[in-house]
Amino acid sequence: MKDETTAQRRKVLFIDRDGTLVIEPPVDYQLDAFEKLVFYPGVFRNLNLIRTKLDYEFVMVTNQDGLGTPTFPEENFRPVHNLILKTLEGEGITFDEILIDRTLPEENAPTRKPRTGMLTRYIDTTRYDLANSYVIGDRATDVELAENLGCRAILLQQSTEQLKGKEKLQERCALATTDWNRIAEFLIAGERRATTRRTTRETDIRITLDLDGNGDCQISTGLRFFDHMLEQLGKHSGMNLDVEVKGDLDVDEHHTIEDTAIALGECIHRALGDKRGIERYGFALPMDDCLCIVALDFGGRPWLIWDAEFKREKIGDMPTEMFHHFFKSLTDAAKINLNIKAEGQNEHHKIEGIFKTFARAIKMAAKRDILQLNLPSTKGQL
Repeated sequence: MKDETTAQRRKVLFIDRDGTLVIEPPVDYQLDAFEKLVFYPGVFRNLNLIRTKLDYEFVMVTNQDGLGTPTFPEENFRPVHNLILKTLEGEGITFDEILIDRTLPEENAPTRKPRTGMLTRYIDTTRYDLANSYVIGDRATDVELAENLGCRAILLQQSTEQLKGKEKLQERCALATTDWNRIAEFLIAGERRATTRRTTRETDIRITLDLDGNGDCQISTGLRFFDHMLEQLGKHSGMNLDVEVKGDLDVDEHHTIEDTAIALGECIHRALGDKRGIERYGFALPMDDCLCIVALDFGGRPWLIWDAEFKREKIGDMPTEMFHHFFKSLTDAAKINLNIKAEGQNEHHKIEGIFKTFARAIKMAAKRDILQLNLPSTKGQL
């Protein structure tokens, strides 16, 4: 049974203003005139969804350099700021607290982000569940604030490039995106990440994936063509894929390919979670002379139909006999129904087309509707 105090702890979204709720003016970075005001795309709908569907407190935390000084007069700041708040309020978005630091960076004030001087009351583990709270902002300092508070961070950037070389901050960042739709999906429906470690006498494999990533891949299997195919899988499905394999390639390629397929299938199965809200099905595409069709069902019952023939013994350093075995091992581990058909003359195009089509099928079938988080089955489970 949960401790009563623990059960009542509040979760918080610490939300930056400029660059997060509104577009930060690109020249002077001061939002001091109505003509400079532009709201961040998608912020109204998605913050309203988060506010109405979840139980986070909303706290605005913003640095406004030199506010109240001749270079940034209060009378210029306040009307625009009030309009921001009134507009958001009209969309059902209100803040439980608004915290503004007026200092300049060189003052090193304890109240200035990423320091926590304005947030001392939230550093109370009997009242607030900081481990399940988030800082949402567009700068590395917002991620640093999350680190200092013990929260996680959502970074409004295409990637975590600005955190490069800062391993702790990269680990603290739960999501990097410029899409408020993606932020709402993440907070409402949850993240879909998984890590699998498979160690046998023949192989040692570690796979990490994020179904809702942006196609970033780090692949090392010892087989260059296999790496290329797995990169296609990550890129065209949109999932982040990190695969590190050490296998007995001095014997042959079989164990490396088979065990990677098993580990990858297990990882996909875990990342899908309870499968609520997913499309479930998906996909076909041409690649030059080839036509590849993949019908996929995340229905929980493994089955593979394979209709593809290869005349060459190898493509690159990968035996063609292992293509079927890879997908059979993967479907069994992922508990998916998969029907693959490929026609064409060029063997390289054919197998690359299959991997790309499979990737797009995953992307289509794994897509979620956060407004309809229902299970796509009449059986009550998948």
